[in-house]
Amino acid sequence: MNHETSLKSKLDEKKENFELKADDNKKRAYKEGIESVEKSGIISKAKQVGDQAPNFTLNNALGNPVELKDVLKKGKVVLTWYRGGWCPYCNLTLHQLQEELPNFKANGATLIALTPELPDKSITTAEKNDLEFEVLSDIGNKIAKEYGIVFKLTDEVAGMYNESFDMNSYNGDKSDELPLAATFIIDENGEIIYAFLDADYRNRAEPSEITEFLKKNR
Repeated sequence: MNHETSLKSKLDEKKENFELKADDNKKRAYKEGIESVEKSGIISKAKQVGDQAPNFTLNNALGNPVELKDVLKKGKVVLTWYRGGWCPYCNLTLHQLQEELPNFKANGATLIALTPELPDKSITTAEKNDLEFEVLSDIGNKIAKEYGIVFKLTDEVAGMYNESFDMNSYNGDKSDELPLAATFIIDENGEIIYAFLDADYRNRAEPSEITEFLKKNR
């Protein structure tokens, strides 16, 4: 894989820009926010490889229901979460997943993205990135909670998010909860065979590595 085209290289560049431009107070608050997620123990409590993936039915951006079990009848599912269209790291990731999508399909897998955003917000994200995969609204993080990947933002970070882009209006609630930017691969029997879990939202599963995993596990 050409490093310049990797998602990690683009995310790292975004991190470096933040470090250069953000004020010290914001840097400290965000760093403490990530440390709070690490200390919560969420990574070990989340669904892991070998666990059964909870089934769900959620509406897509057009309001049509999509059930995990139905999609698994066609093959494996790559299930990924993103925080919202307001998150630059998420938008980079969605764009890279879109580019990798033909390779997922060629290896018999369907990509589904979940977000706590309200449907009218998620279609904006879908349109913005010209996505050709399902973006499902997980209102109130109901499904994310079943997968054990929901955490509460620190009061300071929640305040900053709401002040800068009104996160609560994106999600339609005031819980100040978000999902980890997790990625799972689920086989046709509903078993999780791959799990990317990281307390730092700036780290994401590398799409080309997901393809390699799918190739080896066809």
